[in-house]
Amino acid sequence: MTKILHINSSVRNNGSISRKVTEEFLSKWKAKEADVVIAERDLAAHPLPHLTEQTLGAFFTPAENRSAEQKQIAALSELLVQELFDADVIVIGAPMYNFSITSGLKAWVDHVARAGVTFKYGENGPVGLLTGKKVYIFTTSGGVYSQGPAAVMDFTGTYLRAVLGFIGLTDIEVIYSEGLATGDVGVEKALAQTSNTINELLPA
Repeated sequence: MTKILHINSSVRNNGSISRKVTEEFLSKWKAKEADVVIAERDLAAHPLPHLTEQTLGAFFTPAENRSAEQKQIAALSELLVQELFDADVIVIGAPMYNFSITSGLKAWVDHVARAGVTFKYGENGPVGLLTGKKVYIFTTSGGVYSQGPAAVMDFTGTYLRAVLGFIGLTDIEVIYSEGLATGDVGVEKALAQTSNTINELLPA
């Protein structure tokens, strides 16, 4: 049995390309493997709070020394972290907003990238603690950022590779659906290319 954590971060429900392509990917996975469990985490429908001084105080207080308020504050982060540890595969819909990830996805990162929980510092530097998992990132954008002159402005795929790698998630596939601002023809072309990539990743 494969356990998949599906994270959506598009603020749009209707017309979201990132939601469309992750659903296509998961539908084909379910058709290929009947015994699969998918946990959904929708960061738009259920937005996470951004970090505060109180949140950081709870994170950096040892669990046994936390006040009742700090335990309540830390509980959400611990749930999100547990979802990652429970998953065999993580599928992330990550549209590009202003060259980077959505603020909702950044809030999720801030809740799961935690010293002593998902990474630690050893004698040779940081060590990620979330290992042995596969990550698929589906990123969408109006322009083309996977290659060419605008590649230097891709702070979506590059950032997610870096921060997820830092916590041990190093086996990452980034699938780009791009050029979506070029009209219907551009959208159709991007979706066709993404479908081809999905078929390559999940051969029949």
